[in-house]
Amino acid sequence: MMNIKYGRVTEVIIKRQNITEVYVVVEEKKQKAINYNHLTGEIQIGDSVLLNTTAIDLALGTGGYHFIICNLNHPEKATDGSGHIMKLRYTPYQLKVLAAEEQDSEHHQVFHDFESLYNMPVIIGTLHSMLAPVVETLLALDNTIRIAYVMTDGAALPLALSNLVYDLRTSNKLCGTVTIGHAFGGDLECVNIYNGLIAAKEILKADITIVTMGPGIVGTGTKYGFTGIEQGNIIDAVTNLGGTPIAIPRISFADQRPRHQGISHHSITVLDMICKTPAIVGIPIFDDTKHQCIKNQLNQTMIEQKHQVIFKKSDDIQDFLVASPIKMKTMGRGLDQEMEFFTTAGLSAKLANELLTGRLCKLVR
Repeated sequence: MMNIKYGRVTEVIIKRQNITEVYVVVEEKKQKAINYNHLTGEIQIGDSVLLNTTAIDLALGTGGYHFIICNLNHPEKATDGSGHIMKLRYTPYQLKVLAAEEQDSEHHQVFHDFESLYNMPVIIGTLHSMLAPVVETLLALDNTIRIAYVMTDGAALPLALSNLVYDLRTSNKLCGTVTIGHAFGGDLECVNIYNGLIAAKEILKADITIVTMGPGIVGTGTKYGFTGIEQGNIIDAVTNLGGTPIAIPRISFADQRPRHQGISHHSITVLDMICKTPAIVGIPIFDDTKHQCIKNQLNQTMIEQKHQVIFKKSDDIQDFLVASPIKMKTMGRGLDQEMEFFTTAGLSAKLANELLTGRLCKLVR
């Protein structure tokens, strides 16, 4: 079930508060590894370590990293801080966090007093790579807006793994982060999506919240076998709490897999079958061939009858993204190869801005 090997740290690549990237020698080969400092303690050159090498051994898409299980030079580590909510429960890696909603938290009463999201726009994605174009478009339209990010546990669990979130947070492009479920490491921890949304609204004081998983996604090529299916449940959660869900459809014309051409089967499944309540769905108007491809896909579903689908020209969004200092990538492809994918995410941000400013009517339910 798990490949475990010995290694020795030979070089520190990057060291931050919660994560250290290092080079290790494993079976006489120099390879990259990640150490989560708050889980396994500090790491130094020369330390002997136990590594989980499973993903690299199987050639999976983990960014080319092993993961340090234990620093054999300093194997013991004591917990610190308050809190008693366990994440990664009943595994050897379970860790204690102070959840924002638990009784010992200063924010506990917030969740008792909560009434509604009061139509707060909540932009819901399925891939971590959707986060950058949404944030960059929102700030290009209004650089005073408060944006919160809620990371689900549909992919990577440690928020520290995301270099993108680190850059967005340290540059103050996000007003805060929330990690929910078994994801951990956000400015706030919550046990589920409902309280994660409440925390973003009431504690972080967000004007707009973005919800999507961390780096990585699980897919099996089957209709329901992908972790992005969570988008449907999140749409319903936003509706239940009185917010306005804006669902980002996954659109690509560069992906060679037929099931992801045009509107991905992931988005079609979620929007047509999984969510029970309507969302705003923005789709850029591309050239005639691509536009007709998308219309043909929609005509085979009830998506346009179920949701508020908005087709809109998006040349300004492309300009925002090209001007962004963030190097955007999805599935290894950059902005020049996947402009439709990133523009679609950016359009969701534009529609959220129009909701806030009253230029877009509220979602009709």
